[in-house]
Amino acid sequence: MDTDNLRLFVMAAERLNISAAGRELGLAPAVASARLAKLEQELGVELLRRTTRKVSLSLEGSDFLPYAREILAQADAGRAALGGTEAGPKGTLRFAAPSSFAQLHVMPLLPLFHEAYPDLTLDLRLSDTRFDAIEGSFDLALRSGPLSDSSLKGRKLADDARVLCASPAYLDAQGTPGSPSALDGHQLIAWSNLEPRELVNAAGETARLDPARMICRTIVDDGDAQREATLAGAGVSMNSLWNVAHEIAGGRLVRVLPEWKMNDRSVLWLVYPRTNVLTPKTRIFMDFLIRHLADRAGWRG
Repeated sequence: MDTDNLRLFVMAAERLNISAAGRELGLAPAVASARLAKLEQELGVELLRRTTRKVSLSLEGSDFLPYAREILAQADAGRAALGGTEAGPKGTLRFAAPSSFAQLHVMPLLPLFHEAYPDLTLDLRLSDTRFDAIEGSFDLALRSGPLSDSSLKGRKLADDARVLCASPAYLDAQGTPGSPSALDGHQLIAWSNLEPRELVNAAGETARLDPARMICRTIVDDGDAQREATLAGAGVSMNSLWNVAHEIAGGRLVRVLPEWKMNDRSVLWLVYPRTNVLTPKTRIFMDFLIRHLADRAGWRG
């Protein structure tokens, strides 16, 4: 199977545009169409449906796409292992991450990354909704929590300490809690499932944070929205330190019960499907993020 034709298929599937994919590979539109037709003839299926108005993936093309990506990844990794490429890494890297984290910490690094690796394109899929790294065919993804999914491999990026905070105006009006039990009756900017959480202090003592004992008039599932509501004085909220460290340092937010944090041992992981070869482009971006973001002092709690 011709890997050049596979690469053309993957690029056309990602762009839903055969001519654009061909141009990136230096192929005339007629040549690109002919190569895709040859690949389809070889496989005995229609991979891309063409009409005069648009291109779309067929069901068979959608099923075949992750395998095509894997074949190309294996080929690229093999050439890299043998020193078979003189140029730097090329192509598109698909990276999924929570929108809140990416906007604060990944986007400011993009000019530096693109300057160092001008032939790499980052296809960023950003959402605070949990995703499936395998179903989404991502090369690399950022997850928070324990790495319990056996289908994934990963490297630790940083600890994800989660703390309570509020605005100075809210605390001036409602009072500053001096103990976990003093949170009862305070307004809480709550997480969507409203489940109780456990707090822990440096001495190892634990306490229960129960939304049912607080006033929950605002429930959010987005980190940016939670931070902004807290800044506006809507109540006490639980936030990852990476999301509010700048505001706390500037005095716009205040740690509530600063000796306590969530007892969830949450960690930021860079993960990729266990079945994938760790391609040079994936390793480069992973190392880049770890070099610039790992172990930031303001995130340790």
